Amino acid sequence: MKNKNKRPFSKDILIINDIEAEYNRIVADLRESVLHRLNRLGGVIGISGGIDSSVSMALIAKALGTENVLAIMLPEHDSSGDSALFAQMLADKFGVKAITENITGALEGFGCYQRRDEAVKAVLPEYDAKNYKMKIGIRSSGLYTNLPPLFSVTIIDSKGNEQSKRVPAPELRQIEAASNLKQRCRMSMLYYHAERLHFAVIGTPNKHEVEQGFFVKNGDGGADVMPIAHLYKSQVYQLAHYLGIPNEIIDRVPTSDTYSAEQTQEEFFFQLPFQQMDLLWYAFKNEYDPQEVGIVMGRTSDEIKKVFAGFERKIKSTEYLRMPPISY
Repeated sequence: MKNKNKRPFSKDILIINDIEAEYNRIVADLRESVLHRLNRLGGVIGISGGIDSSVSMALIAKALGTENVLAIMLPEHDSSGDSALFAQMLADKFGVKAITENITGALEGFGCYQRRDEAVKAVLPEYDAKNYKMKIGIRSSGLYTNLPPLFSVTIIDSKGNEQSKRVPAPELRQIEAASNLKQRCRMSMLYYHAERLHFAVIGTPNKHEVEQGFFVKNGDGGADVMPIAHLYKSQVYQLAHYLGIPNEIIDRVPTSDTYSAEQTQEEFFFQLPFQQMDLLWYAFKNEYDPQEVGIVMGRTSDEIKKVFAGFERKIKSTEYLRMPPISY
């Protein structure tokens, strides 16, 4: 690959040099987008106590005024109790009105839990939701190999004993399809309140989630404005410090908060800590030479090439998620 960048690749390359200018630019663009392009009066945002929704809420509150923002907590049966505590802490810190809409009943009506559990039991027959927690995750040797990611389902009993087994494609698709009802229910509730108030829905995905496909189509991938979709995860954290996001949220390990068992985003999708992922994704997107990247990352040129090849596969396999409806 030909390096088209004048700046040498380094571990500091994603530091935002003028954080105040970036903050002011996002706020100005948000205000223009919501009030004038979308002709809406304010913004509705789902908050989970995670770093992405926290930064997005703080930005929209600054852009539109706290009185023109409604934050919504959207817990369900499998949600971590910490999520609600951190989300309320965030809303209180910035003076934004927050309400809770529990979507468990809606998910039960859709058969979300029953359909998911049916697929889990097909892989691990001893599983039942009363006595076990569950999650799915990637089983592979990491991004530095040519091995494709393989998914496993893990169940954990009340004593912490774990069982894991590779999950076949049909059961994996059923588990994911059932679980994706959670994000789609949340987005439906956000749009209910947005239409009721004549507000816009504010999305919270960051650059990795959008470009690598770590979102649910017409779920958390559906919104009117996405203020941090251009930012790498480490840059989201830089903004979080600048905005004064509570340290408890900043220090929290990023999770998917989708399954009953605790699960990190790294375990479920990214396969690397976000600090490494940021640098590798930046190098890939900006066509840095693998040898130059490898020197900085402590990896061989061949390993970096394998990472880049994996990124290319991921982009192709998730392109469907980013496609608008096909019309004729």
